[in-house]
Amino acid sequence: MGCTDTFELAAIAESGTTLAGAEPPEGRPTILLVEDEDFVREVTCQVLQSAGYHVLQAREAIAASVAFRCHRQEVRLLVTDVVMPGQNGRDLARELRSVCPGLKTLFVSGYPENVITRAENQGRTEFYLPKPFSAQSLVRTVRSILEPGETSEEPLAMRAAGTG
Repeated sequence: MGCTDTFELAAIAESGTTLAGAEPPEGRPTILLVEDEDFVREVTCQVLQSAGYHVLQAREAIAASVAFRCHRQEVRLLVTDVVMPGQNGRDLARELRSVCPGLKTLFVSGYPENVITRAENQGRTEFYLPKPFSAQSLVRTVRSILEPGETSEEPLAMRAAGTG
């Protein structure tokens, strides 16, 4: 199966603005964003793009898998909702890491007590950000994951998981 318009896979048009106080990262890293709620996905995409990231969007795991296989050389971070119809975010991350073992994943969820939030499931490639989150906390968390040497703070996602 190739890259076609069959699956919802779109990037919102780039804007020339950046999030206040955020310097765009070097080389515009690509993020694969998977969120089944349209409004949440669109706003999250706009926030990440305004911070200087290139974003591929998918509404569900099948589209995300296709997008990843078409762009796996560019994708540096998977940002996925945990609870989605069909395949959940954890299983999607596991599938994509079978192709690319070092893929970093930021799980987002409105459910505070689940296996994603437990410290023993966190590592150097898995992070957690609870919903709802602000634009600033999203950008700060993503930046700390993708550019750990650029920030003096540990990833906020790790602190949210209770490891800090």
